[in-house]
Amino acid sequence: MSGTSLDGLDIALCSFENVNDKYQYNIVNAETVSYCQEWRASLGGAQSIAGIALMNLHRDFGIYIGEKVNEFVQKLNCKPDYIAIHGHTVFHQPELKLTVQIGDPAFVAAICGVDVIGDFRSFDVALGGQGAPLVPIGDELLFNEYDYCLNLGGFANISSGKPGRVAYDICPVNIVLNELAKLVGLDFDEGGGIGKSGNVNKAVLAELNALEFYSLKYPKSLGREWVEQQIWPILNNSSITVSDKMRTFYEHIAMQIANNIAEEATVLVTGGGAYNEFFIELLKQQSKSHIILPNNLIIDFKEALIFAFLGLLRIENKINTLASVTGAKANSVGGCIYKGRI
Repeated sequence: MSGTSLDGLDIALCSFENVNDKYQYNIVNAETVSYCQEWRASLGGAQSIAGIALMNLHRDFGIYIGEKVNEFVQKLNCKPDYIAIHGHTVFHQPELKLTVQIGDPAFVAAICGVDVIGDFRSFDVALGGQGAPLVPIGDELLFNEYDYCLNLGGFANISSGKPGRVAYDICPVNIVLNELAKLVGLDFDEGGGIGKSGNVNKAVLAELNALEFYSLKYPKSLGREWVEQQIWPILNNSSITVSDKMRTFYEHIAMQIANNIAEEATVLVTGGGAYNEFFIELLKQQSKSHIILPNNLIIDFKEALIFAFLGLLRIENKINTLASVTGAKANSVGGCIYKGRI
């Protein structure tokens, strides 16, 4: 996994077992390979480069993924049955039937000598869907004891199975907070300290909360382009301090999430934002639901685990993309298989 927050490449070795038609999982080992400054710049600026340069980056990032996965499995002295990769999202505009994730799976398969499943989103988009979120099939089959599964990564996305599985993006999170932190020389707001020191600006908060996306019915999803067009003009046009912008945006996130969670529900919270003590306390204040923080492996690697699971479902030729979630005209079996074992 490579998320929009650009913190690094998540690699997880996972095992699955089907017992009486119920899947059981185990994260055997996992690590995050932090991106160097060059990779952060390349991935973060990928949307602005020329076509041939983007295809070169697509190839080079595939080579990088293959090499890092090889190093990971060699340390563990194991040979995986397959590798499932999400890639790094550069463009996501499903209304134009466009979604692009770079990191060429062919090179991963060639380098690792293992079958690779990639390009999970395109078929759903071709079927008229959002191509996102894809994690809810894992929520349905692996984490269905919770009323909601909430992931706090580059964006906040939520999944609920009562009644029927629905899921969608709620609002931006770290894709905005991390950029604000960079303005004061930090990679991210550890523990929420910067935001906690600021004050909520009611005018900016009202402008953020009034954005049209929040009144749309699901299925719906967000991408970097929407943040650049809708969020940054509001924040950049305000003269308030960085800490006030961050405190205001924390309030915005908490309010939007609370608006999408029923009272007294159980909510499993994962992703990097789960470590932000200030924000978690703010969310608890805004919502009357029961916020549940799992162990660190699940917080950090739930999405990687579920993409491994998506790969398993693809190999088993079982549905791994839900039309109830994406809005496509049908459920589908997403992902292209590249045969690494020749």
